[in-house]
Amino acid sequence: MAVRQQRCGGGALAVCALAVAGVMTVGTGCSGSGGGDGDGEGAGERAVTREGPAGSPADAVRRAADELVRAGSAETRTSMETAAGGTRVTIRGEGAYDFRGQLGRIKVVLPKDAAGADGHRPITELLAPGALYMKNRGAGVPDDKWVRIDTTALEDGNLVTGGVTDPTAAAELLRGAADVTYVGRTELAGVEVRHYRGTADIGKAARAASRDSRGALTAAAKGFSTDTVPFDAYLDDKGLLRKVRHRFTFATEGPPVAVVSTMLLYGFGAPVSVELPPDADLYTGRVQQGRSGPEVP
Repeated sequence: MAVRQQRCGGGALAVCALAVAGVMTVGTGCSGSGGGDGDGEGAGERAVTREGPAGSPADAVRRAADELVRAGSAETRTSMETAAGGTRVTIRGEGAYDFRGQLGRIKVVLPKDAAGADGHRPITELLAPGALYMKNRGAGVPDDKWVRIDTTALEDGNLVTGGVTDPTAAAELLRGAADVTYVGRTELAGVEVRHYRGTADIGKAARAASRDSRGALTAAAKGFSTDTVPFDAYLDDKGLLRKVRHRFTFATEGPPVAVVSTMLLYGFGAPVSVELPPDADLYTGRVQQGRSGPEVP
């Protein structure tokens, strides 16, 4: 299976897999993940054996981002699982996302002790083209302030940094789909979907991506040492992406670290209201490194 690799280092990505929350530091300071989704691996799925759809499986998957823009918006549940040094950690998120404006609001829940304390509050994340905003960030950030990160400057383009893969980025990655096979029909949360499996080339996805998401994907294409990310995608009969799971693998000085990011989409057309914070509400100081997270320039 092809894997996606990235070097680990200091600065804004001191904790490679989850720079926003500093969920864990293992060995060289990187964290990773196993597999699954927000409700557990395969939860809510029921196999339905039927003949495959007409047309190319790769073409069906590559159209997923365009179909989401046509749908306008959706509610989402996310999970990001990391596994390293014998420790497995899951970060969960829930919110709503506007695919036309590429704006979203997601509440990210850290596992116990992930930030060095049992009672760490959920982190509110605002997603916007080229930017990630975080509140309740911890690590010395005042409660009433937001941290802003330029996602085009991140080595991974915010594919895993925030503990949530930006829904647009998750869908745009599929524009680089190759070696796609149709697995079969299944039922997901009461909806019949088509299951596809393949690999996504981030460089190709970046070149085919929409203008607003091209910068982050281009950064990711340059920051990783290999180009392909294995995925499983589930599309309904309208071509809407209902679930996607990407498997990232980071190279470290020790054993490779795995990160599995899963996004579930439902409630299409739901209203989404996202108001980005004014400059006066942004924190401009230094964010502590280590278990509390990285330094944010």
